[in-house]
Amino acid sequence: MHTQCNPEQLEFSCVERRRVVVAFDGGRVCSDGGALLLKRTDEALGLLDRLAHCFADGRQAGSIEHSVRSMLAQRIFGLALGYEDLNDHERLHTDTVFGVLAGKLDEPLAGKSTLNRLELFPRRGLSRYHRIRPDGEAIERLFVELFLDSYRSAPAEIVLDLDATDVPLHGEQEQRFFHGYYDHYCYLPLYVFCGRQPLMARLRPANIDGAAGALEAVEQLVGQIRARWPKTRIVLRADSGFAREAAAEARRVVAKAEQTGDKANPRFVVTSLALARSELARASAQTIRLTLLKIGAVVTASVRRVRFALSETCPHQAEFIAACRALGVAPR
Repeated sequence: MHTQCNPEQLEFSCVERRRVVVAFDGGRVCSDGGALLLKRTDEALGLLDRLAHCFADGRQAGSIEHSVRSMLAQRIFGLALGYEDLNDHERLHTDTVFGVLAGKLDEPLAGKSTLNRLELFPRRGLSRYHRIRPDGEAIERLFVELFLDSYRSAPAEIVLDLDATDVPLHGEQEQRFFHGYYDHYCYLPLYVFCGRQPLMARLRPANIDGAAGALEAVEQLVGQIRARWPKTRIVLRADSGFAREAAAEARRVVAKAEQTGDKANPRFVVTSLALARSELARASAQTIRLTLLKIGAVVTASVRRVRFALSETCPHQAEFIAACRALGVAPR
């Protein structure tokens, strides 16, 4: 017979002669109750299904326990919720919330080692332990397709912003180099945005020219955009770090001067289409995470349903409900 032990109670200082007692006996409570908005966003965009098709899966079909799509869901939703380390998934792979997000409730999700093999693929070919390989070019094309699909009709003009910024490194990562301007070890990825929408995020080491590969990236993007929008005027905008003769000879260049002092560059913020008319329309990804995704919830699972009981004191209930409804009618 299983013996049920009473959880240890912790006592804090009294308040108005009342005892303050704490115990870990509140049932299945999570801090990611708002993550269902991410699931609904994916259902509106079809992002995970489309991204999964950008991977070549060399595993035997009858022996697959974790699909590429479910592993991508774990990793992408985990990053959006602030779980950046693969070690976090040793706990999250049995979490009901992540099971709902990944569409897999009856069995545990992939652990850290399986997810690690998904990310650390060999440079060439397949190995015994690495049977899944991403198609980098297909993934980059998907970024642009998502951008193009977000418009009901071709715009008269778009402005593409190019920038290179640092990703600080704190370990012995491959191709880590010290960057004199940023004064630390980092990567130096190339970003291309149109307004608030990302079209490219290409990882690069920091021991290169900040403009390296920019011309080729622009030619790739413009070619894909032109195939869908042949009459749209495309304006390129970048700071002086991208001023090169090859670019100036081929096209009109619009320079951009920007002064942020010693503060972090605030331009790279991400918002969902569902927040366009709310007070969070221009909020950063971190603000959206804390206000709409990190909501306390009691999760109960039965044969027929999984119920999320969100905190009734949540101060952003109206924004959550509005976003959920907007995503429910978003075109796919």
